[in-house]
Amino acid sequence: MDLLLTNKIVAITGPAKGMGEAITRAFAVEGARLALLARDTLAVSALEMELRDQGVDVVLVACDITNSDQCEQAVAHIREALGDVPDVLINVAGGSGPVGKSGADTTFEEFEEIVRLNMAGCFNTMRAVLPGMMERRSGKIVNVGGTFGMRGKAGRMAYSASKWGLRGITKSMAIEAGPHNININIVAPGMVDGQRFRTKVCLDMAVKLGVSEEEAAQRHAADYALQRISTAQDVADACLFMASERSRQITGTDLPVDGGWAAL
Repeated sequence: MDLLLTNKIVAITGPAKGMGEAITRAFAVEGARLALLARDTLAVSALEMELRDQGVDVVLVACDITNSDQCEQAVAHIREALGDVPDVLINVAGGSGPVGKSGADTTFEEFEEIVRLNMAGCFNTMRAVLPGMMERRSGKIVNVGGTFGMRGKAGRMAYSASKWGLRGITKSMAIEAGPHNININIVAPGMVDGQRFRTKVCLDMAVKLGVSEEEAAQRHAADYALQRISTAQDVADACLFMASERSRQITGTDLPVDGGWAAL
């Protein structure tokens, strides 16, 4: 199926690690023109050069998404470099916040930091691209949320709150942007297989239960309806769909990519 993303300008925050890298590569394969937004551009430069060598039209933009002025400057940079405002914005950048801390033990500073990154960061980038999208009367925004923002999680209150709040931002702005032919949705990954899952999550469970790391991974998978852990490519595929015209009639929704965990 042709997703009709060829030559679309796609801005991606957090483009070079884990899910972000998989999403960036997926859009490159579809022929999109890429604007990679990162606070640490050095960490993205190798990926940028690799994509450029493959013939991808790509620009690397320095941007701290928690700074609203920098987000507006980034969109202006994209317009100058690629000729227009983004057709698509994919908000991947985010953080995990304190892990294993109850709400009562979480400090205000810890809470504020993750809410500022996961909520305000997405708000800033959305606010920066929406005027141009509204003027053009087309656009797609995909926010990468998380299933802890759909069910809650003990020991992850601050992260859960930030992703729950992102849902409210997404749904409210989807209603406002709909009359301008703009779709805004959330892709909500569950646990995603990768370095952190293998070296942190599985290792912690293995030590706690006295099992092997592989058995720990299998126990995690058993919690999901499909009995398997999501991959970064699974998340990238969902973002491609939500960014394409194949999802033209979908807006203000959450799309869990979690093997059925949120449904159980």
